[in-house]
Amino acid sequence: MPGPQLLVLFGSQTGTAEDVAERLGREARRRRLRCRVLALDSYSVADLIREPLVIFVCATTGQGDPPDNMKNFWRFIFRKKLPSTSLCQLDFAVLGLGDSSYAKYNFVAKKLHRRLLQLGGSALLPLCLGDDQHDLGPDAAIDPWMGALWEKVLGLYPVPPGLPEIPPGVPLPSKFILQLLPEAPSTSLQELHTASPDPQQHPSESQPFLAPMVTNQRVTGPSHFQDVRLIEFDTTGSGISFVAGDVVHIQPSNSDTHVQQFCQVLGLDPDQCFTLQPREPSVPFPSGLPQPCSVRHLVTRHLDIASVPRRSFFELLACLSPHEMEREKLLEFSSAQGQEALCEYCSRPRRTILEVLCDFPHTAAAIPLHYLLDLIPRIRARAFSIASSLLAHPARLQILVAVVHYKTRLREPRRGLCSSWLASLDPRQGPVRVPLWVRPGSLTFPETPDTPVIMVGPGTGVAPFRAAVQERVAQSQTGNFLFFGCRWRDQDFYWEAEWQELERRGYLTLVTAFSREQGQKVYVQHRLRELGLRVWELLDSHGAYFYVAGSAKDMPASVTEALMSILQEHGGLSHRDADAYLARLQRTLRFQTETWA
Repeated sequence: MPGPQLLVLFGSQTGTAEDVAERLGREARRRRLRCRVLALDSYSVADLIREPLVIFVCATTGQGDPPDNMKNFWRFIFRKKLPSTSLCQLDFAVLGLGDSSYAKYNFVAKKLHRRLLQLGGSALLPLCLGDDQHDLGPDAAIDPWMGALWEKVLGLYPVPPGLPEIPPGVPLPSKFILQLLPEAPSTSLQELHTASPDPQQHPSESQPFLAPMVTNQRVTGPSHFQDVRLIEFDTTGSGISFVAGDVVHIQPSNSDTHVQQFCQVLGLDPDQCFTLQPREPSVPFPSGLPQPCSVRHLVTRHLDIASVPRRSFFELLACLSPHEMEREKLLEFSSAQGQEALCEYCSRPRRTILEVLCDFPHTAAAIPLHYLLDLIPRIRARAFSIASSLLAHPARLQILVAVVHYKTRLREPRRGLCSSWLASLDPRQGPVRVPLWVRPGSLTFPETPDTPVIMVGPGTGVAPFRAAVQERVAQSQTGNFLFFGCRWRDQDFYWEAEWQELERRGYLTLVTAFSREQGQKVYVQHRLRELGLRVWELLDSHGAYFYVAGSAKDMPASVTEALMSILQEHGGLSHRDADAYLARLQRTLRFQTETWA
């Protein structure tokens, strides 16, 4: 009689938690345990009362928020009416992934662990907290925790005698079977799957809207170090609506050059077509992949060959390698002892999957087609703050995109997949369509017309505030205070003329910080302190909302520190009282942040 089926549920924003969940699934199968791996929102949470054994893998995003693919689960599990014995039959373990440089480090995993205990669940192990800041990354905590986990699980549910573990060097069966087709299907069939969304269905990840790109304009000066684009899409007929603070998700593609190089290294015919069949009914079909599909489509739109590979990539690659020397190196990179070497080879210089495959040519040429979807993660959509309002630009959606481009010790510069792809598209050369959909963002703005808003948005962080200002101006709302910072007035002062016109009309108070235009650098936090009395009066006497958006590196902490000093200096509060005041603002959504790495 087989033991109970292990369930691994994950909440993942960037793919790390999903990767760890898949690793748990593989290790379970090696131990002859039946196992399902699902995103939390793909699972019917009401069925949790019947599950005997569940492992939760959860990332924390933003300011302690759950990832998008577990938000429905999150709302359900925290319902106040759930009985305290709801999960009394459940053995569980929680593995969290976070970054200890953030104030709400692993907040989601900690809160979920407490909640599962409240509902009667039994924790197999203490909570595991993986930390991006550790020299060896989250694996430093995960490796020993997983060892203890399997000891516990196999103690509770021993494997029948005569079923030995599958050794690490032996590849598990692939998740999918790829059946090659003798001839390509008609082009119209491919187009039917990829370019004809159901008009009755709202655009989503599984069925994005192919939005025509209207303009793609560089908005930084020609001599500026960074290429920043203002891109506009036409959303006519899409059913897409949004308000200030919402985000648009864009599904990028790999470059033709990289697709061609990948196919050459693996010896693939890009025009070869295939159908896909999951080996087990519990394995979900890859979202957005047409049936039948060409190798070119799979590599261009689905396989993230430009991403930095994780340890699991090297584990599987070592299993598949027929070349002794290459396999030896791959085994080193996939071992616990080899993580420093892997970091030096891959993570620090940001070496991509494609570049690794070029470094291991004998292994790459021997990869069976069946394993591509196990080996290489899917391309994830990138989220951008919407920088326009439908009240000002009907049936249009605008974003502000900083094109990611930087050097490491590798010869080729590193490029952001989505931003570089978007920058390469030129609607003046012919029609361009971009797959996208809209989701609620983390910023919400007050509906009361007389409530002031203080917005701190240096650099591209100003994007959501442009949408907010346009929306509020269209509704004749004044009391808009914008603190904007950049390097040079004449190089990266986004929407200068628009702000000045709104100032002239009395709709906006604009405060600027041009950091490089004087001997000593001046940032938005310095301007906040200079206007500390005004900021305090707006907050305390007029009920203002305070917003921060932009790079997560140093700016949010510096702005928060400046605000704390304002509360103490101009509000006469002690440090402890200022802390409580700020916490109250956060609790009532009068202090909100949206930051990104």
